[in-house]
Amino acid sequence: MFRDRADAGRRLAEELVQQGVEADVVLAIPRGGLPIGRPIADELGVPLDIIVAKKIGAPNNPEYAVGAVSSQGHFWLNEDAVGPGGVDRAYVEAEREAVERASREKADRYRGNRPAPELRGETVVIADDGVATGGTATACIRTVREAGARRVVLAVPVGSPRTMEELAAEADEVICLATPSNFRAVGQFYDRFGQVSDEEAMEYLGF
Repeated sequence: MFRDRADAGRRLAEELVQQGVEADVVLAIPRGGLPIGRPIADELGVPLDIIVAKKIGAPNNPEYAVGAVSSQGHFWLNEDAVGPGGVDRAYVEAEREAVERASREKADRYRGNRPAPELRGETVVIADDGVATGGTATACIRTVREAGARRVVLAVPVGSPRTMEELAAEADEVICLATPSNFRAVGQFYDRFGQVSDEEAMEYLGF
C-alpha cells in the first residue's frame, strides 16, 4: 500500500537506482504519472517531460478501456473486450479519431510552445501511477519506439500481474514494485488516490 503518488514515486525511484537503471529522459503519462515521474527524474538526474495517450472507454463503462490512442496516433485495442459478445469494433473506430485529437490537445496544453524531446537513440523511462488494462502504457511505448528510442523502460508502482507480463513484450524492461494477485484497480493500493488537476500536474514539469 502506498500513502499517495508522491510516496509511490519516491519508492519507485529508489528501486530504479538500486537496479542500476540509467536514462536520458523520463516521460510521465499525465495526469497521475507526473507525481511519479518527478522523483524518478530527479533521482536519475535527467529531464522530465510528458507522453500522452488516452483510453477509449466502453459505452456503458467509460472507466474500462476497450482501446487507447496516443497523441501521435499509436493505437492499442483490447482484444478481450471487442468482438462477439463485447464492444462493437465500429464503436472503437468511431471513437478513435476524437480520442487521438484530445490526446494531441492535452500534449499541446501541457507543453505550450516547447518542442517535444528528441528521443532518437535515447533511453527513455515511461512512468505512470499504475497499470490496469495497459492500454495507455502500450500506446505510449509504441509512440516512443516509433520516435527512435534506443531503449524503453516502463516504471510503475503497481499493476495487474497479467498486464505486466504482456507489457514485458512491449518494453525493453518493466519495473513494477507490486503485482498483487487480488488486483482490481490501481487506486485500491493507495491510501490517497484523488484526481490530479491539470494545474497541479503541470507544476511537476517546471516548464
